[in-house]
Amino acid sequence: MSTPELTVANADTKVVAVVVTYEPVLEMLQLQWNALVPQVDRVVIVDNHSTVDVRSWMQSNSPRAGFVIVLDHNFGIAKAQNVGISWAREQGATHVLLMDQDSVLAPDMVQELLDAASGCHSLAALGPCYVDARMENPPPFIRMRGLRMERVVQQPGRNVVPVDYLIASGCLIPMAALNQVGLMREDLFIDYVDIEWGLRAKREGLQCFGVFSATMSHSLGETPYPLFGRQIPIHSPLRHYYHVRNAILLYREPWVPMNFKWVDGWRLLLKFGFYSLLTPPRLQHFLMMLRGFWHGIKGRAGPRFP
Repeated sequence: MSTPELTVANADTKVVAVVVTYEPVLEMLQLQWNALVPQVDRVVIVDNHSTVDVRSWMQSNSPRAGFVIVLDHNFGIAKAQNVGISWAREQGATHVLLMDQDSVLAPDMVQELLDAASGCHSLAALGPCYVDARMENPPPFIRMRGLRMERVVQQPGRNVVPVDYLIASGCLIPMAALNQVGLMREDLFIDYVDIEWGLRAKREGLQCFGVFSATMSHSLGETPYPLFGRQIPIHSPLRHYYHVRNAILLYREPWVPMNFKWVDGWRLLLKFGFYSLLTPPRLQHFLMMLRGFWHGIKGRAGPRFP
């Protein structure tokens, strides 16, 4: 797909950023805030019951540019995103920009996404190219080709590419797409929330797009693990529980494409072996992933520890 002509967003465009936080590092949140506020109309921070006083932090910045909603429990990322989206809808937002707490936008990221939107039909969402400074990122945009997962690389004259799904952070979603596809699936709590929404949007006839010229920094997991010259992102055993459980829950859905189930299932099996055998604490990783597999088979969703 060729690069769409640049078109400055019209006066009717209103972008509201939804930032989900849980025990954020305020220095990192400040970096994000400084980059985010000039690019959007409003910011709402939805905090999942952190011990960090995010509301006081907001008051010390620019409270007129942002709003804080503190939940009375850790309900997970999907619920927090939905609360923020609902607030954005009440403010008359035409687009919602989803953000994790550890992502920092390039100065022109939002405008690059908006410009790209003018050349995209049946638009579900647009997402930026992200970089984790701790590792050499593979191309971040993914689509399925039969029984193969293809990582889409940038080629001359191709800035915008169709993809099957996008990571949530940095994802710009028209409110019209949310009205058609629906909100995020809250019972997944965390992990596969963005994948499930992207696949659901595709079922509705809408398309996600990756935009190479839109960029941001984003941290993938905790301290990476070195393997054969590569840096592999690592999560906690609890996150791996959600990863395995939610993957199985998604495979159980009859509407999810079969090729996705086969390709993602094979990758899940490889991750199960890798995290169980090579990354400490190996036993905890194995047991939590095994429990996630069992809970997925049983159809159990929601938080791991109610």
